Amino acid sequence: MSPDAERVGLIGIGSMGWPMAARLVQAGFQVTVFDAAPAQASRFAQEVGGQAAASCAQLAAQATLIFTMLPTSAIVEEVLTGEAGVLSALQPGSVVIDMSSGVPAHTQRLAQAVHQAGGQMVDAPVSGGVARARTGDLSIMFGGAAATLERVRPALSAMGSSITAVGDVGSAHAMKALNNLVSAGGFLIGVEAMLIGRQFGLDPDVIVDVLNASTGMNNSTQKKFKQFVLSREFNSGFGLDLMVKDLSIALGIASDSGTPAPFSSLCRELWASAAKTLGPGQDHSAVARLSEQLAGAELGSRKT
Repeated sequence: MSPDAERVGLIGIGSMGWPMAARLVQAGFQVTVFDAAPAQASRFAQEVGGQAAASCAQLAAQATLIFTMLPTSAIVEEVLTGEAGVLSALQPGSVVIDMSSGVPAHTQRLAQAVHQAGGQMVDAPVSGGVARARTGDLSIMFGGAAATLERVRPALSAMGSSITAVGDVGSAHAMKALNNLVSAGGFLIGVEAMLIGRQFGLDPDVIVDVLNASTGMNNSTQKKFKQFVLSREFNSGFGLDLMVKDLSIALGIASDSGTPAPFSSLCRELWASAAKTLGPGQDHSAVARLSEQLAGAELGSRKT
């Protein structure tokens, strides 16, 4: 299906939503955007292209593929079912694609509401952060029917280089939470290893280099430690509160399925403790500061 075959709407023009919507515009799609801050949507339309909608209902009246990139399932529900929400003006046969990090059971309930309104809902959360959103290189997990994936694939391909079908509606949100659980665990253990090595006398930059050439390599060693922790920038673009939310979703899945997860529980508690200790508005990479406080030492590059 060509970009001009369907009009696209994207709700949530934040740090991730903005570059994702921009990729759709660049791919040739007709794009309508909406944000809770009207000035943000208007600025996007002026600087990037497309149109800004005054409400979610207005966006739904114009678009047949409606993407949401929002912080929580509760906010997704509000934009869908609230006053002047998407479902109040949904065109028959439209597809709602929730790219947020949501609660699987909540997503499944919302999918029923969308179905009753005459449309379909799928979940397609992303991994890769702001940098990969800008280049259209996100990893996208997809939960929904195979035929629906083929319908929305051209739009998803404008935003991501990897699209993996993982199951029915809700399964992609489960997968995203589990992915972030693994990522969060790797980040914490890497920070502790750097602190141990620093106290021994090793250079943190060298520690990261060796990890990246060895079996200790992970996403954090490759793309976070030097860039955001050792640099002391702590500005990856993904919030600490959002990581805690995703870890809580993962632990909820474990509880619902009766799966013991002691290490995961400790991981979530450490991240939650960091969020409480450091206060609101922190980047997720700032969790390293909690480990530094516990160790009584500070990481940082020794390079001048």
